[in-house]
Amino acid sequence: MEYIKIRFGKNLKEMHSSFQRTIDEMFRRANPMLVLPEQTWRPQMDIYETPKEIVIVGEASGVLKEDLEVELDQNAVKISGRRREIPHGPGTRYHLAEIAHGSFKRILLLPAPIDPAEVTASYSNGLLKITMAKRMRDQVYRVPIDEE
Repeated sequence: MEYIKIRFGKNLKEMHSSFQRTIDEMFRRANPMLVLPEQTWRPQMDIYETPKEIVIVGEASGVLKEDLEVELDQNAVKISGRRREIPHGPGTRYHLAEIAHGSFKRILLLPAPIDPAEVTASYSNGLLKITMAKRMRDQVYRVPIDEE
């Protein structure tokens, strides 16, 4: 008889929350009313590039500008935020609930290195647009040598 090895991870809380998100998403797809009111959602994102820049456009309708945050390094962008629940009056009864709310976080790997000093972001009509200048790969940098 062979035994199955069972290993317990050190960070069970993180594993549990990942498992819980998977279960919540499964139930949300089956019936939105079965999920807890605070749910995780994933806004849709587009990434495209031109010869000089990389552009990310994210659909975040209903998110306040102050609830959005963008962090980046040369190879990736983290976009996070929160869409608040739409307030309803007493006695409200849902017949359909498809608009997700809650926190989100997307980490997007970039197709080319960027110059973090040349990044702009704008938010209009529910679309977040991040424009990043590419760092030219073929560009040669000359380093001056000082005399001592």
